[in-house]
Amino acid sequence: MRQQATRPVKDMQNQNPSPNSIETQNEPAPHGRRARRMSSTGWRRGPILAAGAVAAIGAMVGTGFAVQSAVAAQSESVAATAALTEALNPDIEQLGSHAGILEARAVKQAADTLTAASATLAAAQGKADASQLSSSVAALDDYKLLAPERVFELVDATETQTATVHAAVVEADRIAAEQAAAAAAAAAAAKAAADAAAEAEAEAGAGTSGPVSRPSGPSNPSGAQAIARDMLAQRGWGDDQFGCLVSLWNKESGWNVYASNPSSGAYGIPQALPGSKMATAGADWQTNAATQISWGLGYISARYGTPCAAWDTSESQGWY
Repeated sequence: MRQQATRPVKDMQNQNPSPNSIETQNEPAPHGRRARRMSSTGWRRGPILAAGAVAAIGAMVGTGFAVQSAVAAQSESVAATAALTEALNPDIEQLGSHAGILEARAVKQAADTLTAASATLAAAQGKADASQLSSSVAALDDYKLLAPERVFELVDATETQTATVHAAVVEADRIAAEQAAAAAAAAAAAKAAADAAAEAEAEAGAGTSGPVSRPSGPSNPSGAQAIARDMLAQRGWGDDQFGCLVSLWNKESGWNVYASNPSSGAYGIPQALPGSKMATAGADWQTNAATQISWGLGYISARYGTPCAAWDTSESQGWY
């Protein structure tokens, strides 16, 4: 056992001589446990130093990697910050381009809005209140002197007021159209009535070749005719109407107060049917010529307008 323990030490000393081994070769070799401890300590020192060196190198390498990683991360952060700053803070040239685009858009919107508002103002005359729209148009008209933000505000206000006034104009036009249609319909109806009356008058006058001849009354009437003449004058009727009345009642009753038609029951000078109708003019309607004439003139006025109109009807149809 002792020989096997000392043999490797000796071999290593032969392969890797050290100062201790040289000194050992020159001095007498110690014997016993001390010689073995010395040989054993010399053999173990090599691996311990190697392990320490490896650990020191590893520590240095690890520290290098850590430093490199930190530097790389910091570089990436600086690059990202620079990129973000460049994106959020355009240079002077970019800012100038943006301002030019904004101003051009403001000018275009202002011009278009003013064109539409002007047309609406023209259409609103006499139809709708456009005072607020006029004020907005006056303010927006100076758009070349205003900031784009202010121009956009005025554009929005003007467009809103333009829509309001336009709606009022449309409503006014609708009402005017309805009124015009109603007036046209009324005029058409009046014209149709006038045409129908003219046609009826023409048909009534057909067959006559000249002015209608009227009968003449007695120049010195007496009795019932004299009473009738006075009553016609009180109504504003002249001798022409008196002549028609004389001929009418000559045909009906011959101016006889007691004239009676047995077939119809008509009675008196005007041939009232029935005769009792004349009681509205007086209780003595059966015997008094003045009562009968008064009732007869009232009937003619209400039914035909004048004695001559009653006479024309009697001539055309045989009765009045």
